[in-house]
Amino acid sequence: MGYTFGMKTAVSIPDDIFHTAERLARRMNKSRSALYSHALSEYVSRHASDEATEAMNAALDEIGDSSDMFVTTAARRTLKRVEW
Repeated sequence: MGYTFGMKTAVSIPDDIFHTAERLARRMNKSRSALYSHALSEYVSRHASDEATEAMNAALDEIGDSSDMFVTTAARRTLKRVEW
């Protein structure tokens, strides 16, 4: 058992990214591992939404399209009043 928690791995990254990450870790008072773990977690979270969208699309494909004109009209009216 090692001194760290979690999986250890080795990756290759360009020198410029490595040096930039080192400076950021020092500035944030974080270890390199903590910085990389946080960055990878954010990256995975941003791309996990693609999986959710795909699952929703698959479910809609399975149940089919049952558009309701009242619901469609009400949704459009509501969206027109909302400031984006």
